[in-house]
Amino acid sequence: MTGNRVKLPQLIWHDDDELEIDFPSSWDVTVCRMNGHERPRITEKKIRQAFAKPIGTAPVRELARGKREVAILFDDMTRPTRVAEIVPYVLEELEAAGVDDRGIRFIAAVGAHGAHDRMDFIRKLGEPVVGRYPIYNHNPYENCTYIGETSRGTPVSINSDFVSCDFKIGIGCILPHHLMGFSGGGKIIMPGIASIDTIAHNHGAFIAAAFTRGEDPGIGAGRLEDNLLRLDLAEAAKMAGLDVKIDAIINARGETADLFIGDPAEAHLEGARLAREVYATKPVENPDIAVMNTYCRASEAVLALPFLPHIFKDRAGDLVLISNVPEGQVPHYLVRSFGKACGGRVWFAPTVMPRNVNSFIFLSPYQDITAADWLAPTECIVWARTWPEVLERLTATHGEKARVAVVPDATMQYFV
Repeated sequence: MTGNRVKLPQLIWHDDDELEIDFPSSWDVTVCRMNGHERPRITEKKIRQAFAKPIGTAPVRELARGKREVAILFDDMTRPTRVAEIVPYVLEELEAAGVDDRGIRFIAAVGAHGAHDRMDFIRKLGEPVVGRYPIYNHNPYENCTYIGETSRGTPVSINSDFVSCDFKIGIGCILPHHLMGFSGGGKIIMPGIASIDTIAHNHGAFIAAAFTRGEDPGIGAGRLEDNLLRLDLAEAAKMAGLDVKIDAIINARGETADLFIGDPAEAHLEGARLAREVYATKPVENPDIAVMNTYCRASEAVLALPFLPHIFKDRAGDLVLISNVPEGQVPHYLVRSFGKACGGRVWFAPTVMPRNVNSFIFLSPYQDITAADWLAPTECIVWARTWPEVLERLTATHGEKARVAVVPDATMQYFV
């Protein structure tokens, strides 16, 4: 930040550029950076150490010895994990174990998100992998095998091709999550490669049942040890036979800053404890304006909204949500609309503005009016393509004085 000019990261899967925004010199502007904002990119030496000494398991090259069919799950384009930088080490381990290339396949753990195409796979995995191995989209509506019920009553049906393999690896990242505390771990299985029935139960009925029983399910960003949803996901991953999970911690530029490799439950817990420190952010409470940028998960800009109560606590303010993503908001077969009056199983049309928000400005050069179906009533959103349009509206409202909180990436930070 220079003076009242702020640079915000943009376009993680494209140019990886910056958006420069400025404010009147008389305004009080605070950039709310996460604790790990300056955390450096992981070194090759540290990556190799993580593979050599995994958490709670033997190295991949030992576990995979004698295996014939290998499934490598990877998270989708809504997550910033630079899988292409991790995959070569995984393949090196499998080669050392004597696994034949013909037995290896990759499965995109898209959950209830839309399917990926070849260009998505290239961005996520790299062209050499796309040209060498078969890569499949998970289909939550077809080809899922029932493997049982968790101790908390979730019926688990997962990708049949994954079930057929005798060695299973997952690659993803750990980020704050408004339900399970932190993503990563067993989430690559459920919802990643689960059936739509399983996903709907876990993301809806499971939580509702806990509240009905008068039980605190422990959900919320940063909540970990007592989070019943996380425990349910971890159990499902164990039932599915996930052998190894690789989870990345991400820095403010979307780079891999650390890796946690090993037993899916143990490695995730250890990684999430670091994540709790890295992504923690001290908010500016009750500003006049909150500018919330989305970067790592710009195609799921809605993930920024659960953190609004930590900013506009006692009085209302103006919200600017920045979502610079050419693809627009991700299709989500569970929670988004698929017509004027119909949608996924837990979709509902927003009827009111988010709490304590006076005006809601959605800034994107790629206008996607359908995005309102999970943000706020369409008629309540002010659509803007450029920052000068936004600033003109804000100065008309606030004049010469305003207190502003700028969040560099409201989809990966959480407030403490």
